[in-house]
Amino acid sequence: MSTDRPDASAADPTTPTPGPSAPSPDHTASGPADTGSPEAEPTPTGPGAAADEDATPEAEPDPAPAAADSVEAGLDEPTPDDSGEEAGDGEPEPEPDAVPAAGEAGDADPAPAESGEAGDGSPGAEPPVSGRGGVGESPAGSETPAVSEAAAELAAQKVERERIARRKAERQAPVEAGGKLSGKAADLLAAVRAVEGGEKPPALYFDDAPAAPRKAVAAAAPPPPRNPEPAAGPTPDVVASVETVLTRGGAPAALAGAAATALGEDAADLLAEDPWRLLAVAGVRPAQADGFARALLGPEAGPADERRAAALVGWLLEQAALKGHTALEAPTLESALAQYGVPAPAEALERAIGDGAVLVFNEGEEAEAEEAEEGEEAGEDTGPVRVLVGLEGYALAEESLADGLARLAGGFDTPADWGGGSELIRAAAGHGLVTHTGGEAARAEPRALAAAARELGLRVCLAAHAPAPDAVTTAGLLAGTEGPGRDADGRFALDLLIVLDAPQLDVETAAALVESVPDGARLVLSGDPGVLGSAGPGRVFADVLAARACPQVVSRVPDPGPVGELVSGIGIGELNQVDAPGKEVVIVPVRDAGEAVHRTVQLVAESVPRAFGIPADSVQVITPGHGGSAGTRALNTALKERLNPGPGRFGGFDPGDRVVHVPSPGRAVPATVVSADARGLHLDGAGARIVVPKDRVESQVRHGWAVTAHQAVGARWPAVVVVLPGDAAQALSRDWVYTAFGRAGRHLSVVHGVDQALAHAVAQVPPKPRTTRLTGLLSALAEAAREKPGE
Repeated sequence: MSTDRPDASAADPTTPTPGPSAPSPDHTASGPADTGSPEAEPTPTGPGAAADEDATPEAEPDPAPAAADSVEAGLDEPTPDDSGEEAGDGEPEPEPDAVPAAGEAGDADPAPAESGEAGDGSPGAEPPVSGRGGVGESPAGSETPAVSEAAAELAAQKVERERIARRKAERQAPVEAGGKLSGKAADLLAAVRAVEGGEKPPALYFDDAPAAPRKAVAAAAPPPPRNPEPAAGPTPDVVASVETVLTRGGAPAALAGAAATALGEDAADLLAEDPWRLLAVAGVRPAQADGFARALLGPEAGPADERRAAALVGWLLEQAALKGHTALEAPTLESALAQYGVPAPAEALERAIGDGAVLVFNEGEEAEAEEAEEGEEAGEDTGPVRVLVGLEGYALAEESLADGLARLAGGFDTPADWGGGSELIRAAAGHGLVTHTGGEAARAEPRALAAAARELGLRVCLAAHAPAPDAVTTAGLLAGTEGPGRDADGRFALDLLIVLDAPQLDVETAAALVESVPDGARLVLSGDPGVLGSAGPGRVFADVLAARACPQVVSRVPDPGPVGELVSGIGIGELNQVDAPGKEVVIVPVRDAGEAVHRTVQLVAESVPRAFGIPADSVQVITPGHGGSAGTRALNTALKERLNPGPGRFGGFDPGDRVVHVPSPGRAVPATVVSADARGLHLDGAGARIVVPKDRVESQVRHGWAVTAHQAVGARWPAVVVVLPGDAAQALSRDWVYTAFGRAGRHLSVVHGVDQALAHAVAQVPPKPRTTRLTGLLSALAEAAREKPGE
């Protein structure tokens, strides 16, 4: 790549630079009126056909353009612009077409993994002490000698350990399904069991679905050990039997392990009896399952097969969960079934509900459920009722979360005396559940609350999505590897839990978190509602805000500087021109993806370090997706060649490489490669040593000079370079742009090749909606609490 330097004055950060302006039809997207440079206003490429992240065909970066008079990008010829991005792997909302075909491994997204790192300790209770409790034995027939103090201590320890083992075993014992349900939930369970016993036809069960959000108290999961062992995988015999069935049906034998893990010990028999169960394996598409079924069943395998319809219902709901939904409206699900050739989708859905494969919920949009029932009896029109269908796991998680939040919200009758303070401190003093919203600068307010609570002698914990100063990670807190630990009941040993980055909580994580907060403790959910949502299903923070079931504190602290001003405008749908006299915001227009890669490398390696004194390892590149000629893969290849060249002798990595460790979908931990040995790849992540086993390196570790906005959520860097290639135009949205631009602390460069698509995304492309039930559940519980204040 050519790296000819422009004249020295161009790189001087004190040179006056016009700030970014809103784009106009007669100019390049948000370009400045005049930059004083002959290359200030090249016409960027128009919006390309944006493809899904991994569906975008990967190509080598175009050859770098020849050196021109102003080769050094960004700081040499600043020009305002707009920007946006699309989801990458491990992130929410992958389109179904982006799911790799069965048996394809190369570019598959990271497979779901444990949310925490496996430690060296063993789970569960400490085993009882074996051997004698005393130090000697008395002869037969003689009097029992007095027990020594040491012997008594050993005996007491043995009794205590046995008691702890019994308690943990009781908590880990399976809970009878529906054992704690009551009211409508119990009626629904009885109906399901009636259907299973043949006492009631499925159609009637569908018609008699509960009209009000049902309240189910899910059993509390046992606290995970501090050093959990990895779950045991399928035995070799089970995998071998699954391989036999897969080979007989023409499916890749490489799917045997995943199929055995998903379907259990009877996987081979289940697949032979119902080939469409192959859809339970991540990455398998309906067309591939259909081919497998035809090979096994012959002419019997047809579109109208009930087994096929039932499997498709579950698969469609799982695909919806990848896009953030915890449920789907029944008409939407029926339409999707019809698109996959199911001849009678409504009947197929009724059968799936009757068989207990999925759950159904009625939510009134204009009338309360009880009024709807009364109106139906009187023959009146009570308004539309929304019928939702969901998987049991997500349904129970939402209901458990709603119950837990209601429990905390009703935990305080009178406010505590915390001596005044800020609005957030006063709200937390008087309530068990509080929400707090604001930008990056507003994060100081929950930290001030934590400091005030500690001065009062309270046990306080701050938890964040990504590693942050004075905070534990949410994943580490739940895994027991960080934070205060748990008490004898499995609850967190604390009085106040403050969760930063609350928009990143998916419904299952939030349910586990809230369930672990003890009675009498306080929970504060804090975050910026404008950022990208959680990687997992649900929109917990937004639903809690919409339900208005607790005090809401809105910060009035603005984000400082030109970057803060720009991001604040994006949050309300405006791409404003900002004054950036110190080149805090620089726009670099490019013509194609090859030039985008070339300019990005120059910015990271030369321009930003020279102009601002920010080292290259503190400059983060953010781009819409992983694939394509200017995605994370292409950019990381070019950046590694420039910043840390090497043969990649450790599975494609060398010591000193910047990487992201993805232990589970939605978690991206920045780290640096240290070394490798027989145990795996050794990483340094925020001062903590991480060892990734060799068989997981390919799926869990990526180079990290360039990441997607979803991977960058919750973190900030002194300087950020946002790359917007032309083929990402249609992937941009307001929350993507808001998130990507907001990761910058001192400096933001935008490598801009999407023409007017950036301004369009900011003004007219809001976040994609998610179908959830949490708002309705919380509202119903709050209404019930108001009606029965004494209980």
